[in-house]
Amino acid sequence: MCSLVLGCGSAETSQVGDAGRDAGFGPPPPPYVDGGTSGEASWKRTDGGYVVPDAGVVPDDRFITRIVSFTLGACGGFRGRPLPEVVEGPPVGGGACMGSTDVLSLGNGGEIVVSFEPNAIVDGPGVDFIVFENPFYVGCDSDAGIYAEPGEVSVSDDGVTWSTFPCSNTAGTPPFGQCAGVHPVYSNPTNGISPLDPTKAGGDPYDLADIGVKRARYVRIVDKIIEPCAPDAGPSDDKNGFDLDAIAVVHGALP
Repeated sequence: MCSLVLGCGSAETSQVGDAGRDAGFGPPPPPYVDGGTSGEASWKRTDGGYVVPDAGVVPDDRFITRIVSFTLGACGGFRGRPLPEVVEGPPVGGGACMGSTDVLSLGNGGEIVVSFEPNAIVDGPGVDFIVFENPFYVGCDSDAGIYAEPGEVSVSDDGVTWSTFPCSNTAGTPPFGQCAGVHPVYSNPTNGISPLDPTKAGGDPYDLADIGVKRARYVRIVDKIIEPCAPDAGPSDDKNGFDLDAIAVVHGALP
């Protein structure tokens, strides 16, 4: 494993490799315009935030603003855009039938810690934050099962003491407990679904009250599936592990 403490926003974008592994992600979402660049996976930016369908202008700090640390696991490292941009801002979901490529692959056992500076997550009614990965229904059939790469989610207010949501099954088959990366992501810049609406956005919702926490400034995600590396992919086998798209703060200390 290698450990990267970021800023590394100037890192080069990883290229999509082995065709068999690419099929696991599915095709990318449709292209769109982000204020001048067609096809880039980013929401339209404005001063101090993002223009989000159904939600107006949402401040930057309702999403990830900083990668505090990133420990890359084996056969990970794919990123649809440079770091840290790929995990900042709202999600670029692929829906029920495909997995978005606007993600960072943590690799086997990889770990990432992020923050929402100067904001924090606070306990409010119901869902407090949503983690967006890129699972999808196999063959676009919910009865056929979900292609999932579960991750364990923990939160902390000081970056030292952590509280963990129980992630009971890490074998890639349900039930998953409160693992992240197990529900398709529907919110996307092209479809008008707000990433702050837990009833429509998809992704994996979390309520701080479930683990007795009132406030959290940091979220940690650890890959738990530990899938085998593709033997014939060589250096292009970089898509293993939990694939982080975005995190949305539903109840923030700052509005």
